[in-house]
Amino acid sequence: MNNRLTSAAMPPGKAKNYNPDVLSCLANLSNDEVFTPPGLANQMLDLLPEELFQCPDTRFLDPCTKSGVFLREIAKRLIAGLADKIPDRQKRIDHIMHHQLFGLAITQLTAMMSRRSLYCSKDASGKYSISHFDDEGGNVRCRNISHTWVNGKCRYCGASQEVYDRGDTLESHAYEFIHTDNPNTLYNNMTFDVIIGNPPYQLEDGGNSRSSVPIYHLFIEKAKLLNPHYLIMIVPSRWFTGGRGLNEFRAEMLNDRHIRVLVDYENFKDVFPGVDLAGGACYFLRDRDTEGECKVYNKTNQTSNMVSRYLNEFDVFVRSNKALSIIRKVIEKHNGVYMDSVVSASKPFGLRTFYKPKEKGIPCQFIQKIGLRYASAEDVTDNYDLLNKWKFLAPRSPIAGQTDFSKPVGIYYDGNTKIVPPGTCCTESLLVLYSSDNKKEIEFFRSYLYTKIVRFLLLQCVVSQDIIREKYRFVPHLGHYNMMYSDEYLCQLWGINSEEWEYIDSKVMSVSQMGRYSSSNP
Repeated sequence: MNNRLTSAAMPPGKAKNYNPDVLSCLANLSNDEVFTPPGLANQMLDLLPEELFQCPDTRFLDPCTKSGVFLREIAKRLIAGLADKIPDRQKRIDHIMHHQLFGLAITQLTAMMSRRSLYCSKDASGKYSISHFDDEGGNVRCRNISHTWVNGKCRYCGASQEVYDRGDTLESHAYEFIHTDNPNTLYNNMTFDVIIGNPPYQLEDGGNSRSSVPIYHLFIEKAKLLNPHYLIMIVPSRWFTGGRGLNEFRAEMLNDRHIRVLVDYENFKDVFPGVDLAGGACYFLRDRDTEGECKVYNKTNQTSNMVSRYLNEFDVFVRSNKALSIIRKVIEKHNGVYMDSVVSASKPFGLRTFYKPKEKGIPCQFIQKIGLRYASAEDVTDNYDLLNKWKFLAPRSPIAGQTDFSKPVGIYYDGNTKIVPPGTCCTESLLVLYSSDNKKEIEFFRSYLYTKIVRFLLLQCVVSQDIIREKYRFVPHLGHYNMMYSDEYLCQLWGINSEEWEYIDSKVMSVSQMGRYSSSNP
């Protein structure tokens, strides 16, 4: 089980850069399947009580194994932990492989990779396997499962029939663990003490622009049905505040007081170096038998801070421990309406992004590269009574391309927002953030929005490029805007101290910075 290569075997000067673990190398590859680095797998395993690895009856399941890294690292710990109880090394290995470690692979290829990692052979019944099984799969299997199509979608995972109903020659991505009503039947009602894994994140749903539906939450929900003592999974952090079809899942997670540890990375590359995914990643420990506050860790490669708190203080999860205290202060000072009740819904005038400009009609703002054109009067709706007012428009996706939220975020500035006169509409590429009969009030509102504090509060609900009205739930609506606003004024208004301001200042680009950034990146 131990890798025989060491840095001592490398030529002088090369040891620091040498990475002998093939699973670490795989994790550095950018791929549709995100492989877990061994170091990260061990950080997750460190959350478990040590006595689990000293008990010959503990059972572990990875229901979505890819490289087999979790099973391999668990095996290492069990081999060391059971040395006193099962002194004979081969008998100890046989016991562990046959009775304690189980995996469901997500493809036939990853099944072979996982068996190679765990048994040192892709064929568990072959002569090179470190523990002999009667069949080649051993306890790591991958069965060919079919999607169950209902009205063009799989009833279990939401996959598009148009995309994934493609015969036996191509991978269907119908994962066994989530394509069942009762996961207990997968292992003949066997119970597991620990379920751990890194599930697939999404599947194409057949929508426009190759849109995708998240599926990682389905693995968590099925795992809970097996009632393990401990559940650990690493998934994208987007579920904190957004994600299609994740509202019920988010509510369940935030209200689950058995989640005792949550480790969150704003930068996805801090945990998966070869993959760039907006919103970061997190892993959690759920303990079936205890409940209480959750230890929330905010981590980067260089820093870590922890606060024990309940996850359901708000109906979205505020990931930053430092931001939480600032939000609490603002809410205490502002006893009123918030901007999520003021910002327009998507499609404020009923026009889709792909609406084609007309030669004449109502002046209409399109995406930035098209600009001001026209829309036919019969195509424009005004259900929110916005058309005949002055309006402040901002793009729906102002931070497209930014995936690392640990760096200062650029959002609104003069280059991507507009004040437009009465009689002007827009497509759904833009939102109406505020409207008024008075242009001067719109200009005052713009100064309010451009403050770092307001944009910081907004960003506490943002984990991807789309910023719709629900993201404004922590931004106070002042009722009316009658002055030029500044961060100094808002710090006084909401009682924000110098230390809190320093943190806010470090997280948001100024409007002038955004202007310089835009001019250098046309």
